[in-house]
Amino acid sequence: MIRNTTESYGWISILLHWLMALSIFGLFGLGLYMVELGYYDPWYRSSMDLHKSIGLVLAFVYVLRLLWKLQQDCPEPIADKAWQRIAAQLTHGLLYLVLLAIMVSGYLISTADGRSIEIFALFSVPALPFAFEQQEDIAGYIHWLLAWSLMFIVAVHALAALQHHFLLKDNTLKRMLRPQ
Repeated sequence: MIRNTTESYGWISILLHWLMALSIFGLFGLGLYMVELGYYDPWYRSSMDLHKSIGLVLAFVYVLRLLWKLQQDCPEPIADKAWQRIAAQLTHGLLYLVLLAIMVSGYLISTADGRSIEIFALFSVPALPFAFEQQEDIAGYIHWLLAWSLMFIVAVHALAALQHHFLLKDNTLKRMLRPQ
């Protein structure tokens, strides 16, 4: 089953979800590693280039996922209580919003000096024709704050999925592992 139904997610939604999840965890770990490197460390430049490249590929996947989501059915919520449905919608909305803000702040950090961003040395994404004062520092702080916020929201999201699976024993988690 490629497409979503009202009962289950299809393979494309599932693959996009897990591709993004793994990329986000990888980028967060790489980001933690990068900030500990000294300027003369041999991995200093390479880790930043890798982080930027994966981040921009993730931005492309994010747009694809949004476009796919907009033209697909959404499985009906399994939660019985209205507050659970509202909490799930708010959490998903926050995930998308924080991800977008992280991507924008990462772009602003990377292009603060006016240079474009090289993507795996295959092509480049141009910088904006303007910058604001202390762009790199301000965007860097916002990026850091949002990355930690995203990890908190992801933890809540994952714990809710585990609660549905192990305590409530419903199909919420199973729907994101394989089509039902």
